Amino acid sequence: ATVLANAVSALILLRLLLKTDSIIKLEWSKLHLDMPTLKEIVSIGLPAGIQGAVFSLANVVIQGAINSLGTEVIAASSASLILEMVAFSIFSSFTQACTTFVGQNYGARQLARCRKILRLCLLEDVICTGICMLIVFLFGDRLIALINDDSEVIRLGYIRASIVFCAYIFSLSYDVMSGYLRGFGISFLPSLLTILGVCGVRFLWVAFVFPVYHDFRSLMYVYPVSMGVTAVLIFAALMWCRPSKRFA
Repeated sequence: ATVLANAVSALILLRLLLKTDSIIKLEWSKLHLDMPTLKEIVSIGLPAGIQGAVFSLANVVIQGAINSLGTEVIAASSASLILEMVAFSIFSSFTQACTTFVGQNYGARQLARCRKILRLCLLEDVICTGICMLIVFLFGDRLIALINDDSEVIRLGYIRASIVFCAYIFSLSYDVMSGYLRGFGISFLPSLLTILGVCGVRFLWVAFVFPVYHDFRSLMYVYPVSMGVTAVLIFAALMWCRPSKRFA
């Protein structure tokens, strides 16, 4: 079903690109590789791709630790993860918007607008995150019950959701700031710092902290700690690079 849905979506989008009269119209006869453009795409996209791969590896390590705590913890974590995925899809949209609009205004040399975009995206993301946190704190147990109605699963799932959603305040900060830097073509540095902050802290936490405090709550604290460290690192990088002033 997933493969079929993706295929149908791709065909619909392809048809739209072929039929449109706008600047994004796809013409088969004009398709070719432009090496300077390809090089720029790779220089920005490859570090982000590597970051995503290492990020997934860190989550695999955490999932392995979760699996060692029993079936109820696994079920609770999975139920909470569904809520997190829905919320994160909303949060990440501000990061994508920040990168897109900063890139456009940087290209047009409207650098003052770039700083304004960063502030607006951070503000909008904070408001959105605050609303999601409020929903989780008030109705998180009921939402988890829609997925799994076991009382212990609901209790454990609420523990994860309440901790992770609080951690999202750090996540949105470093994501939006990273998106801002990528809008200026600075991709390697935020990717490296995210790998060190998020993935490095999670590896160390599972290796050294979790064996000492072997319970679900202590394991979930890895999210606010790793995201908080990363937010500090990305903010420091932003203050050091100051792209809107340097490129001026």
